[in-house]
Amino acid sequence: MRHILFVCTGNTCRSPMAAAILKNKAIDGMEVKSAGIFAASGSDASEHAKQVLVDNQISYSHQSQSLTSTEVAWADLILTMTGSHKMAIQQQFPHAIEKVFTLKEFSGGEPFDQDVIDPYGGSLKQYEETFRELEKLIDRAIEKINE
Repeated sequence: MRHILFVCTGNTCRSPMAAAILKNKAIDGMEVKSAGIFAASGSDASEHAKQVLVDNQISYSHQSQSLTSTEVAWADLILTMTGSHKMAIQQQFPHAIEKVFTLKEFSGGEPFDQDVIDPYGGSLKQYEETFRELEKLIDRAIEKINE
């Protein structure tokens, strides 16, 4: 069983969308969770994030959770939305350094732009753009995982 953990800031936009996208692919032997570096536990996903998932026929069930040592220990692979998320995790959990990557880095994205744009507070269109970017990066990540 592979355990994949997506991490963003508040665990209401990017990481829940990423987790929902990957879960929707229903890959045998893969479990997916999400968490936030500065998340308040128990919050729902943002309205626009939920709308984008519904518009793309992706089912989800989400309550935000803060990143803890429990999630870090559970994960085989931790994929962050930004370079600063990656650094924060590596500083707080040095034993996990080798399993933490930005999603773009892991997916073979652009070497100088490691961040997935944060749509927080933005328009539905911005959330749709972030969703499309996540979808593309996750498809590439799945190829890499399956190599």
